[in-house]
Amino acid sequence: MYQINNTIGNQGFNKLQVSKLNTGPAETLLISLENGATFPEHISARDAQLIVLEGEINFHINSEVFTIKKHQDFKFPKEIPHWVKAVENSKFLIIR
Repeated sequence: MYQINNTIGNQGFNKLQVSKLNTGPAETLLISLENGATFPEHISARDAQLIVLEGEINFHINSEVFTIKKHQDFKFPKEIPHWVKAVENSKFLIIR
């Protein structure tokens, strides 16, 4: 079945918002972070890839900070605590 979805464009910036775009063998999450907002520390049960669609974020993992900007991606391993802070209004996908 074919389906066009506007979730990415329609999801606004109000602190932290998370939407599941799909589930199955690979789960895709859409995260929106308002400038200065944080996605609190957590772990992923699976290896993951983060893709920034717009904005800029600081990704904190293992006492390191990675600045990830629009159209960049970042891979990280499962079961390591991490958290994210928005440098500006940002949207990114997590594929795991």
